[in-house]
Amino acid sequence: MAASSRSSTELAALRLDKWLWAARFYKTRSLAVEEIGKGRVTVNGQAAKASRDVRVGDLVQLRQGQVDREVRVAGLSSVRGPAPVAQTLYEETPASVAARERAAEARRLAPEPADTIQQGRPTKQDRRKLAEWDRWSASIDE
Repeated sequence: MAASSRSSTELAALRLDKWLWAARFYKTRSLAVEEIGKGRVTVNGQAAKASRDVRVGDLVQLRQGQVDREVRVAGLSSVRGPAPVAQTLYEETPASVAARERAAEARRLAPEPADTIQQGRPTKQDRRKLAEWDRWSASIDE
């Protein structure tokens, strides 16, 4: 059997970036490596490198966009399969699910900052008025 088609029963450990990609947390392995490098992914509470091996039972904390997630590794796969198969590779903790739902509710209820803008961008005339006002403003230095 080829190395790229190993099943989860044959693997004891797998690179973190490869697992994150196979579990469909990130679209590409390079994006997974980038997020790991920025410190947005930890394994068992410790900062991780992309080459760190993950094993079944490890606790992985990660951020996907604005969403923080905490998942337990349930399986290993070195190939990226369909989403239903990828979802079997991890179990999200109940605390993480609750926090994610609270964050989604807060985003839903929070007002959109762009909605408070009444008139849009300043016109050329408005910019000239602002520039004129700024030019003649008093300052202590002068």
